[in-house]
Amino acid sequence: MIFRQFLHTAPVAASYLFGCGGLAQGVVVDPVDDIAPYQLAGRETGMRIVHVIDTHIHADHVSGGLALAEAVGATYHVHESIDAPEDARLTDEQELSVGNVTIRVWHTPGHTPEHISYLLADTEHPETPWGVLSGDSLFVNSAGRPDLLGEKETGKLAAQQFHTLSDFYMKLPDSVIIYPAHGSGSPCGAEIGDRLNSTIGYERPLNPFLQFKDVESFTRFAVSTAPPIPKYYPRMKKVNMEGPEVLGGLPRVAGLPPKAFKKAIDEKAGILIDTRLMLSFGGAHIPGALNIGGSPMLSIWAGSLLDPEQPILLVLENDDDLDEIVRLFIRTGFTKFAGYLVGGMKAWDNAGYPFAQVAQMSVHDLKNAGRELQILDVRSNREWKGGHVPGAHHIFLAELWKRFGELDKSKPTAVYCASGYRASIAASILKGEGFADVRNVPGSWHAWKKAGYPVDRNAAQEKAA
Repeated sequence: MIFRQFLHTAPVAASYLFGCGGLAQGVVVDPVDDIAPYQLAGRETGMRIVHVIDTHIHADHVSGGLALAEAVGATYHVHESIDAPEDARLTDEQELSVGNVTIRVWHTPGHTPEHISYLLADTEHPETPWGVLSGDSLFVNSAGRPDLLGEKETGKLAAQQFHTLSDFYMKLPDSVIIYPAHGSGSPCGAEIGDRLNSTIGYERPLNPFLQFKDVESFTRFAVSTAPPIPKYYPRMKKVNMEGPEVLGGLPRVAGLPPKAFKKAIDEKAGILIDTRLMLSFGGAHIPGALNIGGSPMLSIWAGSLLDPEQPILLVLENDDDLDEIVRLFIRTGFTKFAGYLVGGMKAWDNAGYPFAQVAQMSVHDLKNAGRELQILDVRSNREWKGGHVPGAHHIFLAELWKRFGELDKSKPTAVYCASGYRASIAASILKGEGFADVRNVPGSWHAWKKAGYPVDRNAAQEKAA
């Protein structure tokens, strides 16, 4: 048997390829949009991918299920409640066999109504599973949130999730290995653990979501611990429900020399996104640019802040980064690009065009600045409550465009987050909204704590935030 886990960091998701090397047949579960790694792994292992399966309609990324199935000639499967061709629909307790692997389908609603999990067993012992692909039902130290379909559906889904955990997962043998669809950092569950798999025996006494005896207490806990729902989740659900566009490769992004790129900006051909890291952006950037650095976090913050119908004008660290940056945008549904600046900021500067700057401020200078500064914390509510810089004002980054009016534009403003990445996004937003003196704090909260500076957990400030 061959079994591979693929970990994706944009956003934090896991997908799986497994099958029978002897019969050269394989299955892929929960693929993301970049399907090349699955095709390559199939070739490397000598397996033909015959089934492509999604555990549910994903909310955090564009599914690659349809694209992969089309590319390799496999059957794409979803739960029978989804409008799909007859041979694609999976029913509860249905079995699929791939050589020496038996896959049993279990309907496990709660995170979503159509969610299914897959028990894996050897064909000679189908009654004794050794693993379960748990999707977004059960995570390491956590479970799938039940609130993504809105307040009216949350109670019903929470009850279903409780019964999924207690009536299905808790009745599995302790030896069964759990292979979830997400890891630490994903907003699809609260406080997901760092490990990439676990066992039923390990989770049974330690996972907080498995300690409840009634629906009511479970529901209160599941709803109260859920992280903020990213803005793009409802859109991703809609895209994946309708069937994402099969691109057949990366969209073409025209390379524009500085004169043509400036013309595109002046004509408002798209929103200007600078994907360089914060120190490069702070040193010099095109006026009006929004800084979303080209790390894996780009997918999440583009999804949370941008309109996918608006084309994107790109500024890159290096022209060779184009394909990787485009892949990060595609993962949360962005496929429209108005062009990229050929030669980057060096070419822009050499052309004599104007640039703007964002000052970078150390935590030491922040500590010594005193009351003359307006300090903005753009981390999540949970991070803020865990401690913050004394005197800081809290606005979560995803809400900044709606709430920047709470700040004083006339005051010098220093922005921090956990490390500086989100703070640089926020600083570029404030610059675009007319804040004349904005400063980013590299290292941010991590550096502040390392320096041993005071930490505020003032209850009144938490309540106001």
